[in-house]
Amino acid sequence: MSILTSSDRVVGAASVGRTKRLRPSYWPFVVPALIVVIGVIVFPWVFTLWMSAMEWRIGEEQRFVGLQNYARLFTDVRFLEAMVHTLVYTALSVLAPLVLGTAAALAFNTKLPARGLLRGIFVMPMMATPVAIALVWTMMFHPQLGVLNYLLSLVGIGPLQWVYHPSTVILSLVLVETWQWTPLVMLIVLGGLAALPTEPYESAQIDGATAWQRFRYLTLPMIKPFLMVAVIIRSIDALKSFDILYTITQGGPGTASETINLYLYSVAFTYYDIGYGSAIAVVFFVLIILLSLILLYLRQRSAWNTGDGQ
Repeated sequence: MSILTSSDRVVGAASVGRTKRLRPSYWPFVVPALIVVIGVIVFPWVFTLWMSAMEWRIGEEQRFVGLQNYARLFTDVRFLEAMVHTLVYTALSVLAPLVLGTAAALAFNTKLPARGLLRGIFVMPMMATPVAIALVWTMMFHPQLGVLNYLLSLVGIGPLQWVYHPSTVILSLVLVETWQWTPLVMLIVLGGLAALPTEPYESAQIDGATAWQRFRYLTLPMIKPFLMVAVIIRSIDALKSFDILYTITQGGPGTASETINLYLYSVAFTYYDIGYGSAIAVVFFVLIILLSLILLYLRQRSAWNTGDGQ
């Protein structure tokens, strides 16, 4: 049985005290980040929710109306039309780049001559600023002076109105979106193709499978998680698209290309109806969250199926 001396007790007490003093604390690192999150994310949304319950026009007195602004949305024909335009524009802006980007990835995955140079040229549209792209395409869309109608005239097709007619404006805007963001889908899918094993393809060739059969039963199932990543990114980006739409059409002609973003901007900053605009922003945010959750669920399902070998 050992007996502790007084000096041992002093040393032990000092070491315990030093351990307590040197105990690491995470609060100095958490508090600044917490302040930034509250100030940049939490407070704006809480304030937006509060404004959506008010009848508030710039220069007028605020008045609490509860859910009246939200009830107004269901009878607002312009908002309902903007909702349809947003969904159509989003669906087309996801589908077209997905198909073309996958085709481009399959092409660039082969041993093309000058493949690196062609890849660099192909991704250049993705690097341009949206406003610059919109201004260039606005000139190209011009019915009389635009280069697109000139190219169509070379093959005997009459001039189109492009963004100047309600029946073609959304398709024309989707064309711009497809041109800019097809390279992004190509890069995502190309990364998936580079990670695929070669053994299944060698076995399929030995069994006499055609190129379409190898793509349908081997490539497509294995790159499905990468396709879902591309769909998620493109869906969220197209759903909240504003700069290209506003620069080219500002929602016109009339309201034929007015999406929720453009209508929200008009309500809040043209008509100065801050309360109703806040209600639109809240509904739009909920729509984005729901779409994101659905796409993430589908992404998990595709990953599980791949892991199970299905």
